[in-house]
Amino acid sequence: MYINSGYLNRSLIDFKDKSKPLVVGSCGTYRLITHPKLPTYRPRGRIDYQILYVSAGIAHFHFDTEENETIVTAGNMVLYRPKELQKYEYYGTDKTEVYWIHFTGNDVKNILRSYGITDDMRVFYVGTSLEYARIFKRMIMELQRCMPDYQELLVLLLRQLLIAVHRQITNVRKPDREFLDTEIDIAAQYFNDNYHIDIRIEDYAASKGMSVSWFIRNFKQYTGATPMQYIVSLRMANAQVLLETTSYTITEIGRIVGYDNPLYFSRLFRKQKGCSPSEYRKRVRPHLKNTQAHPG
Repeated sequence: MYINSGYLNRSLIDFKDKSKPLVVGSCGTYRLITHPKLPTYRPRGRIDYQILYVSAGIAHFHFDTEENETIVTAGNMVLYRPKELQKYEYYGTDKTEVYWIHFTGNDVKNILRSYGITDDMRVFYVGTSLEYARIFKRMIMELQRCMPDYQELLVLLLRQLLIAVHRQITNVRKPDREFLDTEIDIAAQYFNDNYHIDIRIEDYAASKGMSVSWFIRNFKQYTGATPMQYIVSLRMANAQVLLETTSYTITEIGRIVGYDNPLYFSRLFRKQKGCSPSEYRKRVRPHLKNTQAHPG
């Protein structure tokens, strides 16, 4: 099982905050691969709002009563309002992947309405766009790192998520466009899962029966980057995290993210970030000792 989450002020306790229109309390993700079951049961609910996004597999929800089961498939979001019964299960056999966020505020109901989420909506289809996962992951990182103005940025990211949802639930897509969006989503997810290994764009396109030029053109139109630019960006972003949070050597980090040649890795990092990996590490961790205390 994979889990990653972040909590405001490092507190796992739900809270109500009426001092601002919108406040993000926590955000996280679960991915079940081999773990048999992950149940959640809150008979009295919580005092804040919660949105869950099923990005892969299926999830089992029980609304109104414990016996009433609803199977929610990938591409759907579930909204829980304060004090509603919360009972749901994820199973490893379903390969479930879920993102979640808790939020509160003095104007949540009106804010949700403004983005097309009416008071009677509980489960709504939003598609399997990778954009949602990107927003959730950014919110998790902001809650973990607590950089200046992060609480304000969390609200902006939640609004960005709600805008994406609003666009989806008000958009009637053409079948050919839906097919294209799905194929690019699958490709982007594959790159996210395998960025650390050697990926040949020509081989990937051929495996999907696409021409290389068609695939590159449509991938860039959809994501704003070519497939290789997208992969390099993933590698550099993860290298940046490793430089900030571990004591691995530059050579080790290069290998972890997919580069056996440390000079080539350093050159690409400088091009992306404006400085070498070692210079970046000195900036963010000036007192780091030259040890090999790898994370356990």
